[in-house]
Amino acid sequence: MWSALRDLESSGLDDKHKALFRFVSKVNKDSHHITPADMQPLYAVGWDDEAIYYTITVCALFNFYNRWIDASGVHALSEEAHREGGKRTAVHGYSKS
Repeated sequence: MWSALRDLESSGLDDKHKALFRFVSKVNKDSHHITPADMQPLYAVGWDDEAIYYTITVCALFNFYNRWIDASGVHALSEEAHREGGKRTAVHGYSKS
């Protein structure tokens, strides 16, 4: 995973996922210039409208959450807290019930 974050093009991801992450980069950096032509590379490697919709939604929500946390002064969790949360989620899922 870290290799994809450092250098997507030389990472071990397959072409399908590289295309998706290229698109995510444009959503993050240049969303107001996205056109239907930006979807063509995604369709060409097998992504459909639903997958693209969810990709945009997840990207937008993470941007919202990050900005909200930064602006509201909420402190980021430590790495240990993230690990413990991951363990709880693996055992119990996302539901608190």
